[in-house]
Amino acid sequence: MEYKTDIDKLRHSCSHVMAQAVQQLWPQTKVTIGPAIENGFYYDFDRKEPFSDEDLSQIEKAMQKIINRNLAFRQSFMPRAEAVKLFQEKGERFKVEIIQGLSDEKVSIFHTGEEWMDLCKGPHVKSSGEIKAFKLLSVAGAYWRGDEKQPMLQRIYGTAFFSKEEMKEYLDLLEEAKKRDHRKLGVQLDLFNTYNETAGAGLVFYHPKGAMLRKTIEDYIREQNIKRGYELVMTPHILKGKLWEKSGHAEHYRENMYYFSVDEEEYAVKPMNCPGHMLIYNSSIRSYRDLPVRFFELGTVYRREKAGVLHGLLRVRGFTQDDAHIFCRPDQIQSEVVSVIDFVFAVMNDFGFTDLAIELSTRPEKFIGDPKDWESATESLEKALKERKILYQINEGDGAFYGPKIDVKLKDALGRLWQCATIQLDFSLPERFDLHYVNEEGKATRPIMIHRAILGSIERFFGALIEHYAGAFPLWLAPTQILLIPIKEEHGAFAATLKDDLQNQGLRVIIDGRNESLNKRIREGTMQKIPYLLIMGDKEVQSKAVSVRKYGVGDQGSQNLEDFIKNIQEEIKYKKQLVIV
Repeated sequence: MEYKTDIDKLRHSCSHVMAQAVQQLWPQTKVTIGPAIENGFYYDFDRKEPFSDEDLSQIEKAMQKIINRNLAFRQSFMPRAEAVKLFQEKGERFKVEIIQGLSDEKVSIFHTGEEWMDLCKGPHVKSSGEIKAFKLLSVAGAYWRGDEKQPMLQRIYGTAFFSKEEMKEYLDLLEEAKKRDHRKLGVQLDLFNTYNETAGAGLVFYHPKGAMLRKTIEDYIREQNIKRGYELVMTPHILKGKLWEKSGHAEHYRENMYYFSVDEEEYAVKPMNCPGHMLIYNSSIRSYRDLPVRFFELGTVYRREKAGVLHGLLRVRGFTQDDAHIFCRPDQIQSEVVSVIDFVFAVMNDFGFTDLAIELSTRPEKFIGDPKDWESATESLEKALKERKILYQINEGDGAFYGPKIDVKLKDALGRLWQCATIQLDFSLPERFDLHYVNEEGKATRPIMIHRAILGSIERFFGALIEHYAGAFPLWLAPTQILLIPIKEEHGAFAATLKDDLQNQGLRVIIDGRNESLNKRIREGTMQKIPYLLIMGDKEVQSKAVSVRKYGVGDQGSQNLEDFIKNIQEEIKYKKQLVIV
């Protein structure tokens, strides 16, 4: 791995110091690799006993001693055979395996002072004393080289910065991220769970509040697609195995699919929606005048994910995509891609995401289709981005196996990036499925296919929303928008009538008429992050008013019902974001 930035060099150097400290404390521990990663570093160790929190504290103290000694990082080179022998004598079998896989005549060794060395290309900082601030964060399991058939190692994660102030700022951010963890808030707010021992892992169960929030998201995205000329379609969850061979998924994606037999014929649960949309396109003759044809589906797909990578709503085995496929003529590519880009920005703005990062991913090593078509497709995507004057980065070799793509990542309230929208240009699948339209001359012509999702995985987007808002959703999204709290039992009739009136106006309302103290009911409503609590006693019943408490803002005083309803309807209509003061 080549490190181009000073902070990466610092963090990689810190990973070496950590490995040295671990072997000083537990000499029998074997080392593997320790790269710098985004926001930190890790090192994988082969050790029988699990690392504990106390162990991490010990390692940090040993690291600090190495840092205080200001040991120089020095590079040397060794013939490959000699290096194999050296690490065999040390019992470092993982290092031996790495060296044996190298083609270089000589291998690079980095020394920390004169007492510790590691197989490494570098670069490093000049000495351990340059590490001014570091922290070990956690321990996780990791298979050697990511292969579950290989030994399970222990991975220690850490971070390092040039100053203690920078590190404190980062650690504070991590603490805030823990508070916003969608898995924790999903339980606290009773939204969903992704593990049921009876049903299995990686499958999402939406509780009533979570289902309501998801319905709001789905209703919104369905309406937005219809407004933009998309036609709604629905496709089966299972399709014949031969169809997936035709699409190329069996060759390129089989290990991520679920296969089974029906009447001695192979079927697969769909991992993607595109083949079904192409079958619908081919169900009738299309004229050049009919194009573009835009099909949209909230399509649930299933993918075989390893247990170790499942993570809340972000990585699951069954999820729903706001999936669409556009079939267009070559002269329509640019305008369709631009239209989708505009669609993405409008939707993200409505959900409160105004900072987006764009990547253009090019042809991977394994691909289908003509390289010339790939070049043309990539050029079309690039032109669309430039037309909208959008800054983007090139992501070499990360396109889909059937075409290049634009990926959109949204930045949340903590500055973290989340993958959501994708726009993929495909010249290959229309050929495989023999899609065509009749051109101006009456000849069968191949359409271009654009794969497109705005939110991406509804589950992942749901998780991003929870963490972005820390569960305190804006009024238009909130599963429960208003909580009515009658102070005494005799105020219950007024609350029930008001609930009916508000629900008839499309608002989501519940009553807390329990025989509990007013303060407790207010506190619990606030903990559930309900946008508005309306409290009613004798004065409110007599004047047909409500005492309003707004989440994150506090007591808003008594308000006329008509004015209150007018204000919140406006808040919903314009999708106003909550401003906490």
